[in-house]
Amino acid sequence: MENITNHPILEIPERKKIKFTLDGKKLTGLEGLVISSALFLNDIKIFGHHIKDSSPQGMFCANGQCSQCNVIADGIPVKACMTPLTDGMNIKSCNGLPELPSMDRAVEVGDIEIINTEVLVIGAGPAGLSASKILGERKINVILIDDKDRLGGKLVLQTHKFFGSQEDVYAGKRGIDIAEILGDQVNSLNSVNIWLNSTAVAVFSDKLVGVLKNNDEYVLISPKYILIAAGAREKMLVFPGNTLPGVYGAGAFQTLVNRDLIKAANRIFIIGGGNVGLIAGYHAIQAGIQVVGLIEAMPYCGGYKVHEDKLRRLGVPIYTKHTITSANGRNNVESITIGQINESGEILPNTTKTFSCDTILIAVGLNPVDEFYQKAKEFGMAAWVAGDAQEIAEASAAIFTGRIEALKILKEMSIEVEENIDDLEKFASIMKAKPPVPIEPNILEKEDNIFPLFHCNQEIPCNPCTSVCPQDQINTIDNLITQLPYFKDEKDCIGCGKCVAVCPGLAVTLIDYRKNKDFPSVTFPLELSTIKIEKGKKVLIVSNDTELGEFEVKRVRLLPEYPKTKLITVEIPSKIAKRATGIRLNESTYSEPLDLYQENLTDNETIVCRCERVSVGEIRQWIRDGVRDFNELKALTKVGMGSCGGKTCTSLINRIFREEGVAMEEIVPGTKRPLFIEIPMKVFAGIKAKKED
Repeated sequence: MENITNHPILEIPERKKIKFTLDGKKLTGLEGLVISSALFLNDIKIFGHHIKDSSPQGMFCANGQCSQCNVIADGIPVKACMTPLTDGMNIKSCNGLPELPSMDRAVEVGDIEIINTEVLVIGAGPAGLSASKILGERKINVILIDDKDRLGGKLVLQTHKFFGSQEDVYAGKRGIDIAEILGDQVNSLNSVNIWLNSTAVAVFSDKLVGVLKNNDEYVLISPKYILIAAGAREKMLVFPGNTLPGVYGAGAFQTLVNRDLIKAANRIFIIGGGNVGLIAGYHAIQAGIQVVGLIEAMPYCGGYKVHEDKLRRLGVPIYTKHTITSANGRNNVESITIGQINESGEILPNTTKTFSCDTILIAVGLNPVDEFYQKAKEFGMAAWVAGDAQEIAEASAAIFTGRIEALKILKEMSIEVEENIDDLEKFASIMKAKPPVPIEPNILEKEDNIFPLFHCNQEIPCNPCTSVCPQDQINTIDNLITQLPYFKDEKDCIGCGKCVAVCPGLAVTLIDYRKNKDFPSVTFPLELSTIKIEKGKKVLIVSNDTELGEFEVKRVRLLPEYPKTKLITVEIPSKIAKRATGIRLNESTYSEPLDLYQENLTDNETIVCRCERVSVGEIRQWIRDGVRDFNELKALTKVGMGSCGGKTCTSLINRIFREEGVAMEEIVPGTKRPLFIEIPMKVFAGIKAKKED
């Protein structure tokens, strides 16, 4: 692998090289990386082998949730995705249980500090930051904690522009920029105490919250009010080869590529056509990584159509009504086999295809990280929940729900709020709604002068184009944020291009008939290349996945407000001018399937519990033998008892219950007990080594 040195959106910082060792081998990393990213930089995807069956272990979530990436760093078991690399660090692969330290030293148990605060906010992503801003502006004492080294949560991974409205959620700005805006606002508030690299590990029955502060000090927080904005964790799928190194979550991929600037793959295949999968594909192309294909089990992609269209314009094959049948490879991913499915989810005969790839991204949805909220409510705490921990939705919706829940806390404190919370919640429900079925866009029949064309074809909450027009000539029907925009044509368009540059879906073009009605000028947005596009260069114009031909560039410009979005103007025949939606700089990267037979593995060889290596077949057999209690399954198989605490496998096992015809109301759910995150016992107990005389 290699580090990314050129990117069309991200600034590439100077990073000092540092030395470390893995299993005695000398390697070079970059300052500021976590261990997992440094290993990827050295083309190492196997971090150890499982004690049960010696299966290779790699990364999955890159978010501290699954413990798949454990290594031994300077003698201590750590999560590679959460532990910063340090100069001279001695790392060993995690092959089974580490050797326990000697107990011949005298130790003393330290006192655990209890810290009082009015509000504890867990999670400094879009919801947590938005809530902390509202509370901090009212001089409320807040402790805001996050387990990462910077503010923003998943915003710091998002290089694309956001939807919604400019006024409410900074629509038209990129997630990385929104993270900086919100972070600066919260940092300026004296009453908000920010703890980074600090992990909430449990909510206890005495209404105290355990926190590992700065990665090394255990404290207890006693809040009057608690807001959970811990986000979400990625779902997994059950298929042969699902634990091979190289199979990991789309969010993990974005962490490697967009946060740590590691070119983490050469050829990826994406499972899931929701927004996460579609956006991850676009981010991969921005980083110079080939997207071999994307599959979606439904008859259509569930994400925003404009995200899907962006991939189609770039030549990415999208297979609907398809699923993965296996990830193939001995020690890491070498290929993927997919197949077409019927309405019952069964693979249709003679439809399987195998493609060469080195990485498979799982983007089949998210589960809320809500265990802190559930325990807080169980123990009678004054608790609220916002963002994905409340309901899985877009980050723009999380900004809104964080604001709403903060206002509710203020009302609980008997502090008067001016905003109408009911109205805000109605708007939030619009922001969180699933995208409707796409419709045909209403293309303006006008063929004179200059005006914008809107190629967006789905009624989703998004209207930044209506805010940026200096002539106030862009509107939506009844001024509703979910209605498609249109050009009012009451005043002349001045051709400024702001509507083209601001559009999150890259779904606006500017068409100009003033010079030549037969060959009008059409302006497209482009944010994929670091290569300078000059006047006179020929570029391929497409209508989503249809190539329209190569045409000469007549003008290139950058607007100061949108410095990462090039506006490329070409002259094209009038008969295709309105169909043209974008530019494809490279030939289609479509790959033909391999002529390769893949043997189908059985349920007994397909893993459902990654931590304890429990197979699907084992779970099915116990269910067929009458087991209906998840706790009993744990006792029989150790499923859910590994490092992740059942975070990854629980939803998968519930699905197996359903497949076996067991209704959810028949199942006794597993008992969730603290701790929710692993923590070294010496830190948890406040143990300090006794100084030698």
